[in-house]
Amino acid sequence: MAKAPKEYRTVDARPSRESLVKPGELVDLIEVTPLTLTDRRIYNQLLENAWDAIDKPVVHVIAKADLRGSHNSNDRIGDSIERLMAAIVKVEAVWDGKPAIERVQLLGGNLEMARSDGLFEYEIPPRLRKIISNSTVFARLQREVMFALSSKYALTLYEMVQKRGNLRWKSSETFSLEAMRGVLGVPKGKLTSWSNFRLRAIDPAVAEVSALSDYMVEIHPIKTGRSVTHVELRWWRKDGEATGKVERALQFASTGRRARAEGRAEEPVEEPKVEMRPRPGWLDRQGAALKTQTYETARLRHPGYDIYFVEGEWRGWAAGKEPPADPDRAFLAFFRRYAEANPI
Repeated sequence: MAKAPKEYRTVDARPSRESLVKPGELVDLIEVTPLTLTDRRIYNQLLENAWDAIDKPVVHVIAKADLRGSHNSNDRIGDSIERLMAAIVKVEAVWDGKPAIERVQLLGGNLEMARSDGLFEYEIPPRLRKIISNSTVFARLQREVMFALSSKYALTLYEMVQKRGNLRWKSSETFSLEAMRGVLGVPKGKLTSWSNFRLRAIDPAVAEVSALSDYMVEIHPIKTGRSVTHVELRWWRKDGEATGKVERALQFASTGRRARAEGRAEEPVEEPKVEMRPRPGWLDRQGAALKTQTYETARLRHPGYDIYFVEGEWRGWAAGKEPPADPDRAFLAFFRRYAEANPI
């Protein structure tokens, strides 16, 4: 009897220089504690940074400078971290073949260095690690689009569409009005009428996602009697010409993007594109050292090992091979395999 094909797990998907991976369970979650746009962006970055060992009980390390974006102050980082630690979300999951609702925290214990250029150490809570480990559906998010979207409603809608975009036999999905409010993260008691919800959240988010992503998006109301009780989310991939317009739209200022998406602007206001991470130099280049946070991550994940010896083993193994897009991530992946093969 032929073996059933192995199910592809979300943790097997690899981030790239341009994109990151987010488990589907963390896309369609319902916020019990509301988060901001900045909170959501930072959380996506924390997931990406932890990805190579996200299902392991280890401490992850990231530079605060990588989290604060274009802002000079770390104040927003601290505020976001505290909201993420306090946040409780409801996640739809399947256990023993049956649907279930889990309530989990998004972020575990952490340590923020006092220096402005310091490091941030953090943990992913155990129950959330288990959800991520069992995940088989994910959204691939373009980093440039994530930072270009101007509201948490737009970012969440973008994640929803990216999760569903590659479904071969599905191009629409129906949600109850309350479910859509919950997934988009509308605070309790806000935007309670359909007209306000559509005007303040739905329409601006649809316009931005359609303008800046690879998909066109529509959300249509569905009435029961005289009241709107459900909405239908529809999506379809753009053609080549429309994709070219996306690349140009990403260069416009946020006010220009929104006005253009809504058909109110003749000439967009230009701004520099969101800064992408530069491609690192390779092993033989002078100054091609690994980041300080990479050594710190290795130390925390693999206590007792001679980090610099393992680095030498990695450099010897990698000599003559094609350069990776991210040497720091490649070194940590090598270290993980080395530690598994050489336990102490």
